[in-house]
Formats: sequence, structure tokens, C-alpha cells
Amino acid sequence: MTVTPPRPAPAGKQMLSEQVYAHLRDAIMRGDHAPGDALKPQDLAKERGVSLAVTREALVRLVGEGYADRLPNRGFAVPSFSDHRWQEIAEARRTIEPVVLRMSVERGDVDWEVRVRAAHHRLVRTPAYAPEEGEHYTEAWSEAHRVFHRTLLEGCGNLALLETFDRLWTASELTRRWSAQRDPGRDGADEHRRLEEAALARDADAAAGILTRHLTLTAAALTDDSGRAT
Repeated sequence: MTVTPPRPAPAGKQMLSEQVYAHLRDAIMRGDHAPGDALKPQDLAKERGVSLAVTREALVRLVGEGYADRLPNRGFAVPSFSDHRWQEIAEARRTIEPVVLRMSVERGDVDWEVRVRAAHHRLVRTPAYAPEEGEHYTEAWSEAHRVFHRTLLEGCGNLALLETFDRLWTASELTRRWSAQRDPGRDGADEHRRLEEAALARDADAAAGILTRHLTLTAAALTDDSGRAT
């Protein structure tokens, strides 16, 4: 018996779904939809002038990437900042990343040192905020931030560990933005500077300790009712 494979979605529908996905993701990242806000497919479809099917497809993709939740019998919503999953992700990062950083400090060569220095320089030179991008930090800074943290770990030379970092980083993107807003007095720039210095000084203990505290402060801002990390 010959089984006919399912037809791929029409190109036009895929393009519309991609556009709606990108719009909603950016809106959530900017803070246009606050933590816990409902994401009503009917309203969003009307707002974007697309079908309900296209909108639902975009929302399902957001759920898969951690930018939205699918609630039983209640549709979709932006995740809550107090959701326990964020603390689980933070615990995973605190368990894995300092270990990988130790490996990177021990194994990294001169080229790795150059990349770390360049990634930190780009991070320092990239504006973290811009009025046109809302109350959260800019996309350019977000990417420079990701590259800096990943470059620190790349000296480990273990692709499987770096892929784990990539997955956890994507899963925690919302929490970084919310944490920065709830703890505006935190000196993240100094934390990044000390991370770079310890890594390039080949002080694995200091680098791992600084990174652990760096990750802990991000998670703490989401559990402190006053909105300030302790």
C-alpha cells in the first residue's frame, strides 16, 4: 500500500506564519505583552489581518521555543516570571556552565583569548537600550551578550556541551530581560568585565565563581517580591 506524504503548507501561509511569529516574539521581548498576559488568537489574527490558522501556527511555534504557554481550555499566554521552570533552567545553567568555563580556561588557545577579548569589546561598545526598542535591552546588545557568553565557553572544544549551552540560552532569553528590568541597579557590565579578566588570566576558580554568581543574580531577581535581587 502506497502512503501519500502530507502536503507541505503553501509557501504563502508559511511566510505569513513566519511574519506573525516574528512580530509576536518581538512584541513579547519588548514587553508589549507582560508576563502572564493572555495571547488571544482571534484578537491577534484580526490585528495582523491574517487567518486564525496562521496565528495559531505562530503561537504553537512560540510555545515550542518557550516564549508562550499553551493553557488547557484557556488558549495561550505569555509565561509568568514566577514560573518554576525558570529556576530549573537557572539551576541547569549554574550546574553546567561553570564546569564548561573551567574546561575552556584550561584548554583554550591564543585564538580563543583573542575571540574572548573581541566579544567583550563588542558587548561593551553596543548600546544596551534604545527608545525605539521598548523598555528591554536591544536586539543588538542581546546578540553581543550571547556571543560573549558563548565565546567564553568555546575554548572547551566540546560541541555537545556548546549545543547544550545554546538550548539553555534560548530557553532563558525572557528571564534575562525580565530580570534586568526588576533589578535595574545591578552592574552587569562589571560582572562581564570580571568574567573576561578572570578567563584571560587563566584563573579557572575565579572565573567559575564569577559566572555562578552572575547566573544566580539573574534568577534571584525573579523570586524576590521587591523586584530587586539579593
